[in-house]
Amino acid sequence: MAATSRFSITSHPVVLTMLAMLAFAGNSLLCRQALAGTSIDPLSFTLIRLCSGAIVLTLVLRLTSSQSSPRGSLKMALALLGYALGFSLAYVQLSAATGALILFAAVQVCMLSVGLWQGDKFTTPQWGGFFTAMAGLIYLLMPGVSAPPVLPAALMSVAGICWGFYSLWGKQAGQPLATTTGNFLLAAPISLLALCIPGMAPDWDWQGVMFAVLSGALTSGLGYAIWYHALAYLQPTSAATIQLSVPVITAILGVMLLAEPLTPRLILSAVAILGGILLVIRCK
Repeated sequence: MAATSRFSITSHPVVLTMLAMLAFAGNSLLCRQALAGTSIDPLSFTLIRLCSGAIVLTLVLRLTSSQSSPRGSLKMALALLGYALGFSLAYVQLSAATGALILFAAVQVCMLSVGLWQGDKFTTPQWGGFFTAMAGLIYLLMPGVSAPPVLPAALMSVAGICWGFYSLWGKQAGQPLATTTGNFLLAAPISLLALCIPGMAPDWDWQGVMFAVLSGALTSGLGYAIWYHALAYLQPTSAATIQLSVPVITAILGVMLLAEPLTPRLILSAVAILGGILLVIRCK
């Protein structure tokens, strides 16, 4: 990037990247706080989050690119909805840090597995990193006093797999901001169907709605827009590596803001999972 004499938050890659990572971590914190500290139900949270994100992304797209229009696809919208629903349902019981770690691990394992299926070749250090990450994830989920509940962990894993496929399909779609805007616009009305599930009556309160709007508009809508702008300055490997910071940021903020504990199991699992994935990425 050419040097400029004036600092601009809209063109400085370090600031953009830091804001995007904080936004991604903020999604976990807002969702966990809403579902643990207010009466809002996870399906209503998901609906409000997707609608708020769709509105903000549409405004950002119109303001930044008058020539582009939303261009989503049904399969990507369904993957986005699967991610958002699994994310919300899991955070009814998972801590912010545990949820973020499971989500991130599932996303990376999904994308790496698809790459292997399509013919990517791993070196010996990459295989070592891959199995180290898998061992860390298995250790995190093994039965024990500090293990996360099975069903919420499974739901968060499904959310990660959905986001992994969403990311893979998004790479092929082009125009990421326009594509994501279109997918939010498609996923939001589809999410209304989830409210028709028997026994899932909507339950809203003003605090829960506020957290859902913040999650959709700020940490999802604006967060994704900032991240796509930051990606213009980053190499793919650097972008993947930087995202390793999200579970760490989430854990630190979870301790500071939500008074969540950092268990030895979570710390050891995080070191194995994030270290293993880092080895895979950096050895490419």
